[in-house]
Amino acid sequence: MVAHEDDPCSAPQPLGGWSTKIVTVPQALVVPATVSDMVQPMGIFDADGAYVHEGVLWRGRRLMVEPEPRPEPLAALPGRWIWAGVLLNHFGHFLVESTPRLWALDALKGAVDGLVFTVKRETLEVAGELKLQPFQRLFFDLLGIDVPIRILAQPTRVECLEVPGQGFGLGAIAAGTEPFRAFFQSRFARDIAPQGAEKLYISRSALGASRGGVLGEDRIEAALAAAGYEIFHPQKHSLEAQIAHYKAARQVVALDGSALHMVAMVGRRDQQVAMIRRRVSDVSDSIVTHLTAFTGQAPLVIDVIEQDWVRSDRKRADRHSVGQLDLPALGRALVAGGFLPEGTEIPAMSEADIQAGVHLFEDALSGKLTFEPLARGARRELPEADNGARRRKDKPGTKPGKEGKLKGEERRAARMARQADKTERREKRAAARPEG
Repeated sequence: MVAHEDDPCSAPQPLGGWSTKIVTVPQALVVPATVSDMVQPMGIFDADGAYVHEGVLWRGRRLMVEPEPRPEPLAALPGRWIWAGVLLNHFGHFLVESTPRLWALDALKGAVDGLVFTVKRETLEVAGELKLQPFQRLFFDLLGIDVPIRILAQPTRVECLEVPGQGFGLGAIAAGTEPFRAFFQSRFARDIAPQGAEKLYISRSALGASRGGVLGEDRIEAALAAAGYEIFHPQKHSLEAQIAHYKAARQVVALDGSALHMVAMVGRRDQQVAMIRRRVSDVSDSIVTHLTAFTGQAPLVIDVIEQDWVRSDRKRADRHSVGQLDLPALGRALVAGGFLPEGTEIPAMSEADIQAGVHLFEDALSGKLTFEPLARGARRELPEADNGARRRKDKPGTKPGKEGKLKGEERRAARMARQADKTERREKRAAARPEG
């Protein structure tokens, strides 16, 4: 009887089992995804046509299922290659879900010809060949990876494919297996020296509405800046500069998000981290697990969410949501945790401030998308027709689908309707602001 942790049809575990083993698959057939969805038909078949479950990406559940019918190979790749998994373009998901099998580079004996990836969605294409994004190439360079990397776009027969277990990811596996942690600790960013402020606030205020955030982040920044924190916008700096800052900081405060995964990868035991939850979601639990396992120190987790403002085309709080926080309670928690000096207060937002903040996020969105309040942990159902129309981001004055294509006067009228809507919202905000 196979132990649960050794069963590749069960979720990978950080303490061992199939997540720490490597399966050799001669004459493997690698099948990329052909549809863009959360769970995709894709993966690996062995020479006898059996699906190789060790190659599946897990995110609490399987994100890959066996393609039916099994396609015929359209290309061949000679040599010995390592299955590296799915290459993701979202920075945070790339960090945690495109790296979990790289540990095999140190674990395998003998030479390999390189790494094999597939993609979840489109990526760079040059002369008909899929290429790494610049940030992906730099990240692999910082790991000292100097073997070729192939991104497969069609079903490919690989002469010999080494399939490592998923040693990292989201969920319980965010703690990482021992081989995965050792791989990163011995390799990643070794030559980057600490450089930057001792107190660092990692801000989301310049990311834009599509990335989500919180209302009143400027108030959080003001309180921290007054206490000597550098307000750091990671997207405005090179990857090397981000790492240097995270290595240098003695205290780090941040909303939950991708940057904290990078902090975990280069952090140290004497570093204090405070994570402010910005949405009601278990995604941030994986960040806590990652930080704790990799740095040896659990972060201070501050949850003062009063309400989620959820985008109108989403069913629940997610990475696009805007959090409404109890700012005075946040200030007290940061003081109690030693991140702010005694007596520091973060002022609350009035109802008018809240509405103005929501409208600022809405103004940055395209189409008729809005943010609507949702109670903590709640989930809503979207009407089928509305859901389809909203996901197409139809503009005022259009109809969903092909009939919605406008020309001439209709297009101008739609633009005027959008402008009028934004003007009305600006006027309402101006009227709500206290004078002086």
